[in-house]
Amino acid sequence: MSGVPFGWWAIVRLGLVQMSLGAIVVLTTSTLNRVMVVELALPALLPGLLVGVHYAMQGLRPRMGFGSDVGGRRTPWIAGGMAVLALGGVAAAGATALMAEQPMAGTLAAVLAFAVIGVGVSAAGTSLLVLLAKRVPEPRRAAAATIVWLMMIMGFAVTAGVAGRLLDPYSPQRLIAVTGVVALCAVLLSLVALYRLEGRAEAAAGAAPGEPRPRFREALAEVWAEPQARRFTVFVFVSMLAYSAQDLILEPFAGAVFGYTPGESTQLAGLQHGGAFAGMLLAAFAGSRLAGRQLGTLRAWTIGGCLASALTLVGLAGAGLSEGEWPLRANVFALGVANGAFAIAAIASMMRLAGEGHARREGVRMGLWGAAQALAFGIGGLAGAAASDLARWLISTTGWAYASVFALEGLLFVASAVLAARIGRADSGEFRIDPADSGRPVGPRVGDLRVAPLERG
Repeated sequence: MSGVPFGWWAIVRLGLVQMSLGAIVVLTTSTLNRVMVVELALPALLPGLLVGVHYAMQGLRPRMGFGSDVGGRRTPWIAGGMAVLALGGVAAAGATALMAEQPMAGTLAAVLAFAVIGVGVSAAGTSLLVLLAKRVPEPRRAAAATIVWLMMIMGFAVTAGVAGRLLDPYSPQRLIAVTGVVALCAVLLSLVALYRLEGRAEAAAGAAPGEPRPRFREALAEVWAEPQARRFTVFVFVSMLAYSAQDLILEPFAGAVFGYTPGESTQLAGLQHGGAFAGMLLAAFAGSRLAGRQLGTLRAWTIGGCLASALTLVGLAGAGLSEGEWPLRANVFALGVANGAFAIAAIASMMRLAGEGHARREGVRMGLWGAAQALAFGIGGLAGAAASDLARWLISTTGWAYASVFALEGLLFVASAVLAARIGRADSGEFRIDPADSGRPVGPRVGDLRVAPLERG
């Protein structure tokens, strides 16, 4: 671990940055979505495609991570990314306002704005995770991931609530003004939180002294050649595909099969988020209190979270076959707990694995995994909704149609568990940190991991 290890206050400061990032993102993915569909009476497909543009641009994450590797400091990339994100958020609000008068020009401007948002998220989010990975001690990583993600969710909730009140009564000018104030506050808070947090630059990424620095394509090829990084990339994509595919079909399922009203289905989604919150706290507690024990390993919680998620999705499939006779609320809460535990364990594992492999490639690895996650989220929501439509077209009984989709998502989680089981095994050079928090590797040395296993791959 390079630099002074981060304590809890430093982790909270990075959480403030993540909260600021979430504050801008929620305006673009939620508030602007509602304005386009309700106030402007535009097709719901339009905001969906714009969010897809934002996810597609996150394919730049590996390149952004490489840039921070070369520079040796993450702070400029985080601060710069937040500034770009803020600019994109305000531009997206302006484009939405323009749609009311000139729909075509407003749509084109929105495409550009959402592309800028994707670039900002890529730069800030990737380097923030790398900084966490490099400076947070192993026993604190699950708790650190929980703190940072819960603060981001807090940014979602607070911004949505406050901005919602400030936007009434709605006007295009008010939309731009509220977005601008939120963006400015987010950037200023991020700059204050980052002030003198990282310290001096590390040695720049590259070859030995006197040798030319590698190009991005060479660095990406080196990382992709690492079996551990490649396996984890596939795991992230498959697991996040399963994680995101359920989002757009759970509420319609509750309405179509169980007769829930819109308000009741929204409460059901809130129950799922509450379960996710509980699962995150559970995984964080286990990661910090049971570190070094079999039940406290990130690998065990990642695999267990995937299998538990699969089991709860099988339960939802059973709910579709039960014709309304099923403890749906308990099942959905359990799904949230399993998803939350899996997500935190996976993020903490990502932080641990970022430093394993070729030296000074943490940004490229984290960017590669972030790009896989963004691609999965972009595909997952649309795929889940499309699969449910296809199933209802092929299967006359609505409950059976939804059951088939939930069962398919469960199989994806089982496949994710199998992939997770192959990551970090002893034969691939897994190592743990001594539970006494001495920093002493237990098992194969880090050096063994960075040379022999990778050259075998």
